[in-house]
Parts: sequence; C-alpha cells; structure tokens
Amino acid sequence: MEKVTSKDGTSIAYHRRGKGVPLILVHGIGAANPVAWTAVLPTLEEHFTVYAMDRRGRGQSGDGVVYAIERESEDIVAIIDSISEPVNLLGHSFGALCALEAALLTRNLHQIILYEPYLPLPGIELYPAGVIDRLQAMVDASDREGALTMFYSEVVMLPPHEIEQLRLSPAWSARVASAHTIVREAQAEEGYLFDAQRFKDFATPTLLLLGGDSPHIPKTVTEFLHAALPNSRIAVMPGQQHTAMYNAPDLFLNEILTFLIGPN
Repeated sequence: MEKVTSKDGTSIAYHRRGKGVPLILVHGIGAANPVAWTAVLPTLEEHFTVYAMDRRGRGQSGDGVVYAIERESEDIVAIIDSISEPVNLLGHSFGALCALEAALLTRNLHQIILYEPYLPLPGIELYPAGVIDRLQAMVDASDREGALTMFYSEVVMLPPHEIEQLRLSPAWSARVASAHTIVREAQAEEGYLFDAQRFKDFATPTLLLLGGDSPHIPKTVTEFLHAALPNSRIAVMPGQQHTAMYNAPDLFLNEILTFLIGPN
C-alpha cells in the first residue's frame, strides 16, 4: 500500500503491482479496491504497472470535510503526477466520470478508458425520483447492504443474477463497508454539468466501453461522449452490461489490451 497527498491535503492510498507502462484504475460507486478488479488484475499486471486506487472515504484513503467531484479528480491527478512517465487511465462508472474530469488537469496522460460513465443529460433521469432519499434513509438506519442492493437494482439496473454474483464475490463485504459513500456520490453525479466546449480540443486517445445489453442510459451517454470527445471510439462488449470485468473478464481484457497495446 502506498499513498500520495491530494491537493486539499487528503491522503489517497493505492495498491501498486505488476510491471510495465503505468495504468491507474478508478473504481465506481459501490466498489472497493483492489478486489474490484480481482478477475482482471493478474493479466493487467503482466503488461502494466497497475495503480488501483482507493477513492477518498474508502479503504485506506482519507477523506475531506467538503465532498465534490473536483476533489475526486484532484486525487487521481495526485497519483498521475507522482509518476515520472505518461500513464494510462481506466475509470468505471462514477470513477469514469472522475477520470474524465481528471484528464483535463494533467498533461501526464497517455490514453484513457471510460467504462459507462453516467452523466445527467437532457431527457436522462439518472436517479429515479426519491431514490436518493431512500438510499440515505437506509444508510441512516445502518442498512448499508440494503442501500447497496437498491443502488444496483434501481439505479444501475443490474439484473438480479448479476447482483447475486456480486453478492457472492469476495468483494461484497468491502462494498457494504463503503456503502455510506453512495449518497454523496450520487448527489454529486446528479448535479454534474458536462460542458462539451471544455473538451473540444481534448486529443487524448479515448476508448468508451459499453455493454451490448446495457440499458438506454449508458448507451445514450456513451454515444453523447463519443460525439463530444474528438479522439474517441466505442467498443461494445456483446452480452454484457455494467460489470463485464466480473462477468466476462476475458472479453473485458481483450478490449483493454487491444486499445492500450494493440491486437495480438
């Protein structure tokens, strides 16, 4: 376990493993490191020096007094800029949104992969009415597992069998332990405003990962980002939704390695 200090003084922890070009992994809401990437870490470590970060308020990272997406992005940049060579960056879900914002704050970025970030767009309701209040009520009642399950089923819209797979995984207890952070991240995500003008000159090669069976929100957001990011392309993973790194690790890895390294 290693740590860096973010811009606001918060200590941010990360697990560093493997060898090769640096690759930073940023997990989403409801996830925890390094177990969030368990199924794909061994292969990634064969090709990259992997930095799997604990986002603020989770694991061994510290936390700030006031929460904002901007602080999350500065945390990522603190790790990026502590490395002496250009890095690759992979963000999942809310972590992808934080990674996208971080990409504008550093020049030390080589390539970036965004797996189904959720953005509030016209006509898109990320969070059904009242669900954030219900999540807060569960957290306040110390029902973190209930809040986590609700988030997966009503927000991410994972099918029951995928939620059950997550429940049976070694990472479940760590997910439950950090479930109290869901509400603040959901509120930040819901209030985020994407300004395409800020990214009109964004030249960093960008891969947008999308599950072929994902619901309309991630599909719409991914297509929107593809139109907004000048040097982007979409890779669709057939038969998958929001958790291909768990349910189809070989398929997930093939897309990652093809983009970052090139076809075999």
